[in-house]
Amino acid sequence: MRLRALGPCALALVAAATLLPTRQAAETVTTVTYSKTERTQALSYWTRERMRQAGASLDEGTTPADQQPWRGPRIAPIGRLFFVDDKGEDSWCTATSVPARNRSVALTAAHCTQVPASPGNHYISLVFVPGYAKGAMLYGAYAVRAFTMPRSWERDDTYDVAALVLDPRSGRRLADVVGTQPVAFTGKPGGNVALFGYPATRPQRGEELMSCTTTARAARGNGQAAPCGMGGGASGGPWLARFDPAQGTGTVTGVTSYGNGPTDSTMTGAELLGPLARQVYDQAQGR
Repeated sequence: MRLRALGPCALALVAAATLLPTRQAAETVTTVTYSKTERTQALSYWTRERMRQAGASLDEGTTPADQQPWRGPRIAPIGRLFFVDDKGEDSWCTATSVPARNRSVALTAAHCTQVPASPGNHYISLVFVPGYAKGAMLYGAYAVRAFTMPRSWERDDTYDVAALVLDPRSGRRLADVVGTQPVAFTGKPGGNVALFGYPATRPQRGEELMSCTTTARAARGNGQAAPCGMGGGASGGPWLARFDPAQGTGTVTGVTSYGNGPTDSTMTGAELLGPLARQVYDQAQGR
């Protein structure tokens, strides 16, 4: 199944439902943009209490023993991506700030932004909170002004990668505030990796950054698999190669895409290898 936590209630946005994001499609990459009004409404909508309530009444089972709350140095580039999905429900995923020319890009999974194989059916009120921890927003919340995804995702449900373009906050860009995790688009899947995410399993229920260090193996297509059963909410979280636990840094080689959560010990990450993922990223860093 696709890893994404769903909120307990179908909560409609006031006024925002009448505002339709702008969509632009290149040959291989689609860009969706949000108006200034929509972004302002998104920041107002996602209060601290609403963020907490998004997972408070979920029950995806007990957090497996193969993952632990991250207790090393704070990893500010990784955070929770909140949004309202196509059913009008509050939800969240995980995203990571990465280097970019505009210093305003975070990577996540495409299914955290858009219903697959459903052109134009994208989510609303997207807000990224880097370094989120038990309701604390030490670096604030950043409205998503645009996202890019493979056109194959919105049309055919393939290649689950998206890049978010974030508004500045108080005149400062995302990377200037929280830093970045390097990203690589070349290399082979597999090897030692550290996985991070905000799964909805209890007792954390999305309130803590969870980690799992394991060995990945190549999977079909552009995927890789690893024995780490994170639950919904961890989608879009980074797979970090060459991870240094003392510094809390590594290189993003994939983002969490599919898995069966705590009932299954295997989770699959969508590889950021090859020209299509690079095009998605380049389209975002050029905005």
